[in-house]
Amino acid sequence: MNACVKALTEAFAGSDIRLNEPMKNHTSFKTGGDARIFLAPKIKSEIIKSIAICGAYKFPYFVIGGGANLIVRDTGYDGLIIKIGAAMGFMDVLPGYRVRAGAGAALAGLAAFAQRNAFAGLEFAAGIPGSVGGAACMNAGAYGGEIKDICLSAEIIGNDGKIKMYTNEELQFTYRGSAVKDRRLVVTEVIFQLEKGDADTIAGRMAELNDRRNAAQPLDMPSAGSAFKRPEGHHAGRLIMDAGLKGYRIGGAQVSDKHCGFIVNAGNATSADYLRLLEHIQTTVKQKFGVYLEPEPRIIG
Repeated sequence: MNACVKALTEAFAGSDIRLNEPMKNHTSFKTGGDARIFLAPKIKSEIIKSIAICGAYKFPYFVIGGGANLIVRDTGYDGLIIKIGAAMGFMDVLPGYRVRAGAGAALAGLAAFAQRNAFAGLEFAAGIPGSVGGAACMNAGAYGGEIKDICLSAEIIGNDGKIKMYTNEELQFTYRGSAVKDRRLVVTEVIFQLEKGDADTIAGRMAELNDRRNAAQPLDMPSAGSAFKRPEGHHAGRLIMDAGLKGYRIGGAQVSDKHCGFIVNAGNATSADYLRLLEHIQTTVKQKFGVYLEPEPRIIG
């Protein structure tokens, strides 16, 4: 057994730590090989401790949330996967129409929590899969709203293992990115600045957006969300459709018939199928329209 794996196993005896954990169980596309070692921390100190051990042994690690924007290669991940999940998913109301949420909270669940408290501003997130931490990392957005618009601050574990509060400005949000993503920081909690609203009006808006999402997106099939970032001046889904790739399939991975911006697992897909289809789409769209499509999901392994 690798010395770091042994050290992690011993350090977290009694915690939720697993060897050779299938990552297909932790990604929304439902593919991916095994993580050499996997930890689902319950408290911040477990994250800090695990990162410190990995650092001491120069052992790779990667932090995930709900796995909604993630592809793990079929060969797996030869390192530590730290999954921040429901055990770190608290939600609190703070004065001044603010909400504090743990990184492991489901983003859609947080939107529902805000609605019950008549706080407006999170309606756009009602149908976005994944966790609060992942949403902050990727600056998740939909229907004209983005995390950057409502994030007041976030508690972060830095590469030095120290905890610090980052302001909205320090998080350096970009389109589907942030300093968290670029610098491999770890989000532990986020404070959102919302507004006073009417619970029924908020619920109506959420229902409207969810109806639009259900009508337009292939939510009945596993996917990793939008396959490509929006290219400037274009829509990825439209380019893919105009390139004649609607329904195009490689193995079990298929361009959705419902929304060409999504690659779905049409049955027994592998991560290799997804990546081959991703590359084929990129090549075809580049040849036909001269536009480069940048993948949106993170790819590891």
